[in-house]
Amino acid sequence: MTDLHLPLDRSAGRLAAQIAAGFRSAVRTGRLTAGTRLPSSRDLARDLDVSRGVVVAAYEQLTAEGFLIARRGDGTRIAPLARPDEAPPAAVQNGVPAPSREPRPEPAPPPAPAYDLWPGKPDLSAFPRERWISAARAALRTLPHDALTYPDPGGVPALRAELAGYLGRVRAAHADPGRVVIMNGVAQGLSALLRLLRASGHTLLAVEDPTSDRQLPMLDASGLRVIRVPVDAEGLDVAALARTGARAVLVTPAHQYPTGVVLSPSRRAELIAWARDVDGLILEDDYDAEFRYDREPVGCLQGIDPERVVLLGSVSKSLAPALRLGWAVASPAVAKRLRSHRETTDLGAPVLEQYALAELIRGGGYDRHLRTMRRRYRARRDALAGALNSRMPGAVVRGVSAGIHLYVELPRGCDEDAVVARAALSGVSVAGARPMWSAGRAGHAKPALVLGYAGLSEPRLVKAAQLLGQAVTDGTEG
Repeated sequence: MTDLHLPLDRSAGRLAAQIAAGFRSAVRTGRLTAGTRLPSSRDLARDLDVSRGVVVAAYEQLTAEGFLIARRGDGTRIAPLARPDEAPPAAVQNGVPAPSREPRPEPAPPPAPAYDLWPGKPDLSAFPRERWISAARAALRTLPHDALTYPDPGGVPALRAELAGYLGRVRAAHADPGRVVIMNGVAQGLSALLRLLRASGHTLLAVEDPTSDRQLPMLDASGLRVIRVPVDAEGLDVAALARTGARAVLVTPAHQYPTGVVLSPSRRAELIAWARDVDGLILEDDYDAEFRYDREPVGCLQGIDPERVVLLGSVSKSLAPALRLGWAVASPAVAKRLRSHRETTDLGAPVLEQYALAELIRGGGYDRHLRTMRRRYRARRDALAGALNSRMPGAVVRGVSAGIHLYVELPRGCDEDAVVARAALSGVSVAGARPMWSAGRAGHAKPALVLGYAGLSEPRLVKAAQLLGQAVTDGTEG
């Protein structure tokens, strides 16, 4: 009789489950092969010093799973279909299988940079945990049981109402709950809108040049042909947009990404006029408009023409990307199509998080958090900009005092890629601007860096600027 080697941890309980797990492991490793006869339940119970009922329960479970087969007069055996787990195929070299080797462990991820200036990330350590917990508790205390069913695909009414009031007050949006659709961040809202545009007969999508290179693969996957439109000191070149033939455009008018310029009043008027002339749609990505430090941020475009502009926003920069909570504010017709899209794709956003955010806004916690973060981010922006001016002579910080990143044109004669590489060697992670420009304009754009400053304290930002200055100096001397 095969020695079964079934160790039991009697203090852990569930002995039948332990016995069944031992048999499964023995089959999967090849120690027990198909056809092997097992001891009777009575004999195994005596060997393991357990009750017979425990062994019978384990045998019945394994038989139901197909690991064992029991026949009258033949006892209990390992089932013919039970097979050990297959090892990965051996590599073949010149037609001859290579000797089997133990699988190599996956390489450890690279260490985090000492100074992470990669753009797009807020200060995650500042997430208002206590306020969020309090808001979630307050929402749960009054939440009716019926609210825990499948959600309204457009978002829970409480959050849509709070957002409509907030966006109208802070962003001068033309918003009411019927125009607000809750999305899983701006990315999902944008993806859904592009799908609706294509279904409506659109074939072209105009985007700013430069723009977020992280966003481009998603835009390309929409099936629309992406056309780049130049951005200058006044924002999007609307005359160039008109020449593209596109009837839909994606813009960041409050704080262009990545250059940081604001769409000028004359360009705003031209853009709205363009949309009316071509029966077009403007997709307004309001990604960090909460953070303007030198004055109040300009109102959103959607407030000027709510029928021609869809306002996209989220809490990814104001709270944390992990929440995956965003919104689209659209005309009633577009909002209806977005709700239908959510109903037929994913049934809507998580409900409890929506109620918690609604309570955070209603109770004033969201506004208080934003006031705190504006002060913190302004101090960090000023520290980095000042340090760059002293440590990197010849560099120019572009854009308005806003957001959580800087666009920094490098001194004359610098190689952007080389500076990025030397900075990485000194522990500073930065993004070069060249990938954000179209191929046709990248060669003419000045070498630049896009620096996120939200996650580092002022002293660490000053040190990072010193290391960046050294990376530039080393390149100039070389």
